[in-house]
Amino acid sequence: MTSGAQLGIDIMVPAFGDGALVRETVGSVLAQRDPHWRLTVIDDGVGGGLEAWLTEQGDERVRYLANPTRLGINRNFQRCVDEAAADLVVLLGSDDRLLPDFVGRVRDVAAQCPEAAFIHTGAVVIGDDGQVATTLVDRVKRLTKLPAGAADRERGWQLTGGEPLAASLLGGNWMYFPSVAFRRDPLRRHGFREGYDIVLDLDLYLRILADGGRAVLFTEPGIEYRRHAASLSSATADTGSRFDEERAYFAEAAEMMTAAGWPRAARAARVHWTSRLHAVAKMSALLAARRWRPAGTMLRGAIATKPPARTTGGR
Repeated sequence: MTSGAQLGIDIMVPAFGDGALVRETVGSVLAQRDPHWRLTVIDDGVGGGLEAWLTEQGDERVRYLANPTRLGINRNFQRCVDEAAADLVVLLGSDDRLLPDFVGRVRDVAAQCPEAAFIHTGAVVIGDDGQVATTLVDRVKRLTKLPAGAADRERGWQLTGGEPLAASLLGGNWMYFPSVAFRRDPLRRHGFREGYDIVLDLDLYLRILADGGRAVLFTEPGIEYRRHAASLSSATADTGSRFDEERAYFAEAAEMMTAAGWPRAARAARVHWTSRLHAVAKMSALLAARRWRPAGTMLRGAIATKPPARTTGGR
């Protein structure tokens, strides 16, 4: 077993230029009680004063990389994977914040569970103002989350995997991606497939699980996850493109789960009820605003039984 003292964490931040929120994110890393981390900010936008500000922090564990041309969310995430070198890798959102004990807790449980391919620490959800927020999406996440037994709750985490975890995630992806610490080897082996921006996290979890990977799930949160209207998922939900991507992916996931011999997970992929309910909720708001065309798109997405025509890249 690898000792906790030997494990380091690469915290990778896929950013898009400078701003107050990305500086808050960096500050939360600098404030970690456990010093065994390295921070890399990979800028896919116009950096402004970000590089200079990071240099001013005077911490040799912090580095700044700028993409020579814009890569987009999927490929910038993949560059984060490619640049990581530590045993554990976190892809932290550029508007999220680590809680002060995140690194220490992750390193400790990673040493105890060398078989875990990834560790989900969970999140406190905050709004634009940085205060704790509660949304319908997050209430649904709590309802669909895989429950922990009494012994696991007392210990603070559970080790799980296989079809139960896959089926639970396909019923509703309740994981907060920036709160996940991955082992570098399975993360690099699977990586992010081109063509998916909204479900790239779910796709990664499922491919790792289907390959035999297991996961540690914390019962107490490790990060503050910022949810606001400017997010990619919120913007694409209003246009319907989010649901087109999800429908295409769930059809593929059903085939993947069937090939893995997981019928319950395959059925959850075919039904994908939380995605359909999300489309219905968006449709109601669009109807109230008399946005007839996008409302029709939402309706088709909610009742469709076949995926849309789609071409996706591969790795």
